[in-house]
Amino acid sequence: MSSYAPGDRTPSEPTVETRTLPPTEAGLAEAGRLLRAGRLVAFPTETVYGLGADAADADAVARTFTAKGRPADNPLIVHVGGLGDLDGVVHEVTPLAVRLADRFWPGPLTLVLAAHPNLPRVTTAGLDSVAVRVPDHPVARRLLASAGVPVAAPSANRSGRPSPTSAAHVLADLAGRIDAVVDGGPCTVGVESTVVDARGEVPLILREGSVTREDLGVALDAAGVGSLDLDASPGTRHRHYQPACRVELAPAGTGPDIARRLAAEGARVGLIARGQAPGNVVEVARFDTAEQLAAILYGALRDAELAAVDVVVVEEVADVGIGRALMDRLRRAAA
Repeated sequence: MSSYAPGDRTPSEPTVETRTLPPTEAGLAEAGRLLRAGRLVAFPTETVYGLGADAADADAVARTFTAKGRPADNPLIVHVGGLGDLDGVVHEVTPLAVRLADRFWPGPLTLVLAAHPNLPRVTTAGLDSVAVRVPDHPVARRLLASAGVPVAAPSANRSGRPSPTSAAHVLADLAGRIDAVVDGGPCTVGVESTVVDARGEVPLILREGSVTREDLGVALDAAGVGSLDLDASPGTRHRHYQPACRVELAPAGTGPDIARRLAAEGARVGLIARGQAPGNVVEVARFDTAEQLAAILYGALRDAELAAVDVVVVEEVADVGIGRALMDRLRRAAA
């Protein structure tokens, strides 16, 4: 269980005025100017909101780690407008990377490639590889064009917290720590990108996401893809996705019964499930499919916090397709 509450900071922590910018031409021009000036700007992608800094500016990138309280050995994802923008970011674009980019970019697929030697070591968390992707969100793409620089962007939340899928989530965690957030509305996918090591001939999944193993296999005319190896992937090496209440996982169909039992034991209980919540339980969110749960999960975990529950019960989904990514996040949240 996390002891962090939104807005927590110690008296000695510096604060800045965090501006909310609209996704207009003027707003994005200002956001691009801030990025070029070495400032921190949060922005929407189709997956979650990212906390952007000029990937080639070591001082700016270091400030993203400070703002988030992010461990220095946790790699970042560099966002670009297209394959042609990888000069100075990666050392080599492999044939496998080209095939995957042709199929899935723009979109929620991150590729790990050999880092360009001039890329600051802080951007790669000291690794000789770098994670890159082209987001599929109109505001993100317009911002990248306005900034004119590759943008390193971890999720725009305090480290360990549920990822942000709205500008309000960003402000709850990072107001006073970053310079601006571009409010592009809620994210549509809701689960972070799939991370694939594309340095060799066979794709190796480092983090499950909304581009599934099945998607990758079909795209490559392959029976399968490489096994998981979590060491080099963003967002997998440390505790993550945890709200300020306990998360209890329940097998499909059992959420209401488990929530009712916990409430009878005296806990204030919330429920994220397929069925209706019992009368003594707070109904935080309801879903029918894994895709629906992906879109609402992080917001629902934050809503459980706002409802001041002691524990939120979340029904599990099958470990297939996007369900693999969801169960990875839920197991980390419940750890």
